[in-house]
Amino acid sequence: MTSAAAAPTRWAREYETIYILRPNVDTAEAEKVATRVREVTARLGATLTKVDTWGKRRLAYPIQKHTRGIYVYLRYVGFGDIVAELERNLRLLDSVIRFQTIVLEDMIDPASVTVDPTEVEFEALEQSEDEPELTFAQRLGLEERSRRDDRDDRDMDSSDDSDDSDSDSDDSEDEEA
Repeated sequence: MTSAAAAPTRWAREYETIYILRPNVDTAEAEKVATRVREVTARLGATLTKVDTWGKRRLAYPIQKHTRGIYVYLRYVGFGDIVAELERNLRLLDSVIRFQTIVLEDMIDPASVTVDPTEVEFEALEQSEDEPELTFAQRLGLEERSRRDDRDDRDMDSSDDSDDSDSDSDDSEDEEA
């Protein structure tokens, strides 16, 4: 037998994973998750092809008493063992509250995969003060939400302004009579 016979091609699959981080996670914790994802994919011979941070979004239903979460989208090419290992690592991290992986395509030659370096960079999280998490009493409706209080204050201020203008016109009418 000669060694001229080509080794059979080992086919990979293309996967996408979306994981959700806690809404109050800091930049260091998000970087820790990103580092873990990079390490797992490199160790198992997978190739990250796209990383996209979708930012803070409202959840469809509360997860661990959170109504918002930070979504991160991953697309990668790898063999069958990558999904189990990546999900195991995500499960061990406390800052990840949910994840899901699906197969996009079967039988991909890993050597033919091209990667744009700008698309596989994990973006730093932007700390924003969108909307504070509601307390248990606020979710039950036992306490007023701060948004409503602010709106009520603004309405009262604008009604005070209109009352002042009305009282000025009333004074001028009294002087004419």
